[in-house]
Amino acid sequence: MSKSTTDRKRCHFTARATLVAIGQKMRLLGIFKPIKARVKIAQKVIHYTPAQKLLDGLINVLAGGRGLVEVNKRVRADRALQRAFGRHGCAEQSVISDTLDTASPENVKQMQAAMTEIYQRHSAGYRHDYEQQLQLLDVDMTGQPCGRKAAFATKGYFAKQRNRRGRQLGRVLATWYEEIVVDRLYDGKTQLPRAFQELVLAAETVLDLDEGKRKHTILRADGHGGSRGDVNWTLSRGYQLHTKEYSGDRARRLAATVEIWHDDPKVPGRQIGWVMAEVTEYVRPVKRIAVRTRKKNGQWGIGVILSTLAAETIVLLARLPIHCLQDSVAVLMAYVYFYDLRSGGVETEFKEDKQGLGITKRNKKRFEAQQMLVQLNALAHNLIVWSRRWLAQTSNRIGQLGILRMVRDVFHLNGLIHFYDDGNIQRIVLNQADPFASSICAGLRSLLDPLQTDVNLGQI
Repeated sequence: MSKSTTDRKRCHFTARATLVAIGQKMRLLGIFKPIKARVKIAQKVIHYTPAQKLLDGLINVLAGGRGLVEVNKRVRADRALQRAFGRHGCAEQSVISDTLDTASPENVKQMQAAMTEIYQRHSAGYRHDYEQQLQLLDVDMTGQPCGRKAAFATKGYFAKQRNRRGRQLGRVLATWYEEIVVDRLYDGKTQLPRAFQELVLAAETVLDLDEGKRKHTILRADGHGGSRGDVNWTLSRGYQLHTKEYSGDRARRLAATVEIWHDDPKVPGRQIGWVMAEVTEYVRPVKRIAVRTRKKNGQWGIGVILSTLAAETIVLLARLPIHCLQDSVAVLMAYVYFYDLRSGGVETEFKEDKQGLGITKRNKKRFEAQQMLVQLNALAHNLIVWSRRWLAQTSNRIGQLGILRMVRDVFHLNGLIHFYDDGNIQRIVLNQADPFASSICAGLRSLLDPLQTDVNLGQI
């Protein structure tokens, strides 16, 4: 009887066997340690420390929880998941919420510093080889709707939601790696022209961008990052820039100097041409490309792209064959196509985080509390990206999945977890009936090899 009881204590069923393995890997790498060391929330400790409660909140996000209330269902009821992340219990959801509400502006700075340390230790973006390839940073903002009583919840731009109140989330994305470099929260009225320089400077700190690295870094942004002041500030710091003219009136005046318009073979009704007006308002040479598209009312919608990139570079970045360099029209199109790729960069990552992590579903009334949640969301995003990279080494199928599919299909896989007395995993038995089990099995073996953990398939 004693042996049977011991076996039951060491073996747990979980609906998130893959996430259990990720938790062990996260402990092995010490990813959460900077938060434990740096973030000191002034709160009385009864059962769990503030850092432990922040970790419980992070696990809930990775487990697919849309609100903190789901902690009780997804984390507190799953002993295997708790132990994998080094927890021997889980705080109640209201207690985690109280911890976030206790956070001060100083705690937010501590959290941001911890996130910088985590990114520098574990990301691919920080280790980018600037001599071999340009670093691409996408800068953008997205609306975060919330209740009207929340701090700094003001009327602003929220897509397809007129008169809605909320806040704005500013982001710098290391696009080649799909990693969040910087996430910052603003009031609902703030748009990119007010936040652009602050976001870029924060990214400089995280990535240690000295003058040499800045010369090999592209900043790509929509028209809100294309004001004359922001463009000259960016150029004076040595960056490569690819953005759109902020002023609609100036764009129309520049488009009027185009001598030849070329039809875009990819987008019916769109025409593209070189701006012929002399460039005098910028501190470095800038290429200008006018783009016009017919609107429903028959008038032209006009924009102008600003770029410092050379033709040889833009053809490669736009994913066109190298022989296109001999075709001046193809080069012209390449500048526009590279701008269009924003939709597969930062815009896609925003969409994936809203769908897969529910970043618009967890809203706190206090601004500092919401800022802490923003950092936990960013860490969850990067952990999923890193997990996908680890697992993709043995399965191309996993490498093609987005954030939503990773949380829903990869992390949620039934299994039996056998633990040693010290809390490390002895064996993982995956449900062989799961369609992802065979793809994930080899990846988890490789992931947990340093812990000498056995991973196999079985009937659950």
